[in-house]
Amino acid sequence: MGQTPSWDRAWLCDHRCTLITPFTELICPLDSQPLAVSDGSWRCPSGHSFDIARRGYVNLLAVQNKRSRDPGDSREMVAARARFLNAGHYGPLAAAVARTVLGSMPRVDPLSCIDAGCGEGFYLRELARAAGASQPLRLGGVDISKWAVQEAARQDRRSAWMVASNARLPVAGNSVDRLLCLFGFPVFAEFARVLKPAGELLLAEAGPAHLQELREVIYPTLKQKTSAAPRTHAGFQLQAEESLRFQVRLHSSAAIADLLAMTPHMHRAPPAGRAAALALTSLQVTVDVRLRSLVSNSAF
Repeated sequence: MGQTPSWDRAWLCDHRCTLITPFTELICPLDSQPLAVSDGSWRCPSGHSFDIARRGYVNLLAVQNKRSRDPGDSREMVAARARFLNAGHYGPLAAAVARTVLGSMPRVDPLSCIDAGCGEGFYLRELARAAGASQPLRLGGVDISKWAVQEAARQDRRSAWMVASNARLPVAGNSVDRLLCLFGFPVFAEFARVLKPAGELLLAEAGPAHLQELREVIYPTLKQKTSAAPRTHAGFQLQAEESLRFQVRLHSSAAIADLLAMTPHMHRAPPAGRAAALALTSLQVTVDVRLRSLVSNSAF
């Protein structure tokens, strides 16, 4: 008889009253056959096997699909992001994401949601918190960084956590109600494949004023961003759009360093700019995000 996945065991032991369960409609990254759990591994009918790590995640990133030995965010970037987000600085954004996911369609029992580019799992954890006892959820997070997925699994064992690429999601077709891609790299054809006909894709993209005060410190000259015209994507129609803007006050050099480390600016900025930012002891920054909900054309 097969063995219950470690994330299921943790859920059964520690979350008997919760309505959060792991997403399990997974497919083999090598031949797209359905995966099932057996003896601590995910296996497909062809015999391919993927061990469930002791921390409760599975690596479904095929070696031939790696562009480097250690793709995605580094361990240091993940640690910085975890500290920054767990401090609550992006709480209003997480609340807006949860509100959109939970309120944009009739109640589904349960609602399946995949975060494509989940990082260390902050937004799925906040979604679970917002759902409470009102909405059963089946959650899964995908990220190409093994360090991010390890941290996500360490913080919450209720969701399914997978090392994989957005270009080849290890997710069965027509199986997802909500798909998140928050500051990530969307692959629309792949996203359309996994979404149910009535499913929706939620994108979060940086607005023109996003982290402007930090950018003013680290770059000699700042190119003014302009609001881009709404884009269309093959296979999707725009359902709703929301602009979210709020201020975050950082009161320590450590918090400023974490913000810098979790953004691409850490590597793009000139050395003098990085040094100037890291010398600050306080900083108020603008968070400017555009949230767009897209629905698959197959729903119409």
